[in-house]
Amino acid sequence: MSARTLRVGICGFFIECNRWAPVSTGATFAAALDMTGDVLQAELVREQPRLLPDSAGFVAQMNCLGPWQPVALRMAAAQPGGPAEHGYFMALVQDIENRLRAAGTLDAVFISSHGAALTTEMDDPDGELFARVRAVVGAAVPIVAVFDLHCNVSQRMTDALSAFIAYRCNPHTDLRERGEEAARHLHTLLAHGPGVVELVKLPFVPPATAQLVAPGTPYAELIEIGQTRLGGAILNVSLCGGFALADCDKCGFSVVVTARDGDRAAARSLAFELAAMVWRSRARFVSRLIALSEAVQAALAAGRDGGAALILADVADNPGAGGGGNTVTLLQALLAAQAQAVLLAVFTDPALAQEAHTLGVGAAFMARLNRDSADARFAPEFAHSARVLTLSDGQFVGVRGMLKGAQHEMGRSALLDLGGVQLAVISKRQQLLDPAQLTCLGVDLANVRTLVVKSRGHFRAAFDQFAPPERILEVDCPGLTTPNLKTLPWTRMPRPVYPLDEDTTWRP
Repeated sequence: MSARTLRVGICGFFIECNRWAPVSTGATFAAALDMTGDVLQAELVREQPRLLPDSAGFVAQMNCLGPWQPVALRMAAAQPGGPAEHGYFMALVQDIENRLRAAGTLDAVFISSHGAALTTEMDDPDGELFARVRAVVGAAVPIVAVFDLHCNVSQRMTDALSAFIAYRCNPHTDLRERGEEAARHLHTLLAHGPGVVELVKLPFVPPATAQLVAPGTPYAELIEIGQTRLGGAILNVSLCGGFALADCDKCGFSVVVTARDGDRAAARSLAFELAAMVWRSRARFVSRLIALSEAVQAALAAGRDGGAALILADVADNPGAGGGGNTVTLLQALLAAQAQAVLLAVFTDPALAQEAHTLGVGAAFMARLNRDSADARFAPEFAHSARVLTLSDGQFVGVRGMLKGAQHEMGRSALLDLGGVQLAVISKRQQLLDPAQLTCLGVDLANVRTLVVKSRGHFRAAFDQFAPPERILEVDCPGLTTPNLKTLPWTRMPRPVYPLDEDTTWRP
């Protein structure tokens, strides 16, 4: 490689959109992450930037590979939610396009993306962004992008890219590594370009609870097979299970292969080979949910003297997939059964958290859950006697799993005692991902026998020391993020598709 200084544009648009969740507005992004120009430029060179780890990994690896200059454009991200406000997105894309033109000649572009975005008027905003970037920089400039493995991939997306890199872990503990990989591929493409990306889509939408990447799971086995095919012209193999709750024509399992030297034939041949393997394995991607009554009985047993620690995953109310983090079905059932030594975390209710702070530690009161955000379908208002145990500003630094070493906040937070069941209430919607979210509220997990998590699966990377896999039960409750896909009111999902249509066929 030449020792000259490379100029690399950096931008991103990161959100996973649930078709049925409330709209994600510009204010939603502003409250989470929306940086431009000099502010983003300064963030990129911080030792611990307030950016997703893929961006931090990309920057760190580029620093190791030779002289370069990051050219900050714009980076926007938000918690999973409903479709992004279309006007906000279009203004963001126009801003990135304007900044690209003003930046002058670039050697490459890096994009941090989730890949399962929607807007209120568009089903493929990711493809729109990538195509607009490609139109500005031209055909010869490498564009590399990192994605969540739950991305919904379109031909428009892959046509615009030179390298496609998806996470390989679920829970997603490898974001930094994938950013580092993107930097290495960028240098490879500059030396051995052009990069080509081939996509094969399958009529298959595995539920999120069946996409765990762990020993013995079909997804882990398929991803590992893909990694054995790397070498020669093949730079990356990404197997993307997708995000069915987007309910769009991009839904479906995607096999994406990146090759150097313009070797499209090698990429396409491998993509079809791996897609055939995925299709043969489709029946193994099964959700095994337990009934609410069984979950309650398991919690009662765990609460008795000497009961083994248990995790109940309220997978249908996962803020990490657009859930509100405030359904009460499981909570009500545990209270009615008088379950003991239970902690439910984390429950999003800013008004309740504020009231607890106003009353103070030790106060006894009638806690009115969901008073400002009642949803008759899944999160109705619910009242129960409570006592304030502890209060917190919600600031924490992750200690395990996906958030390890990162600074985060939950807003004003409170730990309430409802009698046998404790409730960790937060103000900023998020899933339970790290024990630090609990220790900042003074929770001693040694005293908890049943931990109820508002999360689908990412908690597993951080709470593996609390309960083994066989003591983690995914509960069949109602909610915006239910993995019971046949119960949802599909309007845009391509049909037929397995397992919604069990007789679906596919041939390479």
